[in-house]
Amino acid sequence: MTLTPFACSVHTHSTLCDGKDSPETMAAAAYAAGVRYFGVSCHSHTPISADEGAVLPADMTAYRKTALRLREAYSGRMEVLLGLEWDSCADVSPEGVDYWIGSVHYQRGNGKFYAADWGEAQFSACRDELFGGDALAVAEGYFAQVAQVAAKKPTILGHLDLITKLNAGGRFFDEQAPRYRAAALAALHAADPRETLLEINTGGVARGYRETPYPALFLLREWRAMGGRIILTADAHSADTLTFGYAQASALAVQAGFCTSTLLTLSGCVDCPLR
Repeated sequence: MTLTPFACSVHTHSTLCDGKDSPETMAAAAYAAGVRYFGVSCHSHTPISADEGAVLPADMTAYRKTALRLREAYSGRMEVLLGLEWDSCADVSPEGVDYWIGSVHYQRGNGKFYAADWGEAQFSACRDELFGGDALAVAEGYFAQVAQVAAKKPTILGHLDLITKLNAGGRFFDEQAPRYRAAALAALHAADPRETLLEINTGGVARGYRETPYPALFLLREWRAMGGRIILTADAHSADTLTFGYAQASALAVQAGFCTSTLLTLSGCVDCPLR
C-alpha cells in the first residue's frame, strides 16, 4: 500500500466526549474513507463542571474497552490506536494509552476557568479579569501553558496557537506583534523535536472559524528549522471531517519546507511524502 497523509486520522472526537457521532460510526467512516491508522482521542477529564459530558469521565476504563473493541473489530483492515487529548487542566494522567495529544484549552485564575476558544465573552472575561485588559497578555499566558505541556513531551503537540481561533482580522490582538511572536516561539521551543510531533490541525477551518490550519506559517518554519516532524490531523468532531482539509494542510507544510508527514501506527511513526 502506498502511504499518504490521508491514511492517518488520529485526532478525533466522538459522542464519548464532544463529538457528534459514535466511536463506531467514526471508525466505519474512517475505514470507508481509506484511513488505515485511526486514533480514538477523546478529551481528558477536567474538573470543570460545565465540561461534564464534553470530556471523558475520570475513570477511563470503559473508554479503553471501546477503543480496544474497535481494534479487534478492524484487525487486519485498519489499525485502531488508543489515544487521549490531554488538557493542561486535566486531573488524570495521560499514561496507559498508545499516544497522547498535549493541548491547552483553558486558563485558570480567580477560582475560574477561562476557555481559549468558547467565544468573545470568555476571551473578554479572561482579558479583563486576569490580565487587566491586556489582550496580548492573554496570549502570553496561553503560550506559557503550552510551553508547560510541550515540556512533558506529548506524542503530538495539539493546535499550538488555538488562542487565534476567534482572532480573525486581529479582532482581539495583533498576531504580528513582537510580544505575541516571542510568546508563541517560546512555547514551540519548549517542545522536543525528537520526541514530539507538531500537528497541522484543520479543525478550525472545518468549523468555519479560520481560513488556514493551525499553526501559523512562521511557527511551522521554525519547527522545520528545529528538525521537527509534523502530522496532519483534522481534529474531527464528526464522521464527515476525518481527513478534512488535508490537501490544504499539505500545501502549508510544503510552503514551510517540509517534504514528509508522519503517520502514527501501532508499530511507531512512519513517514510518507506530502506529494
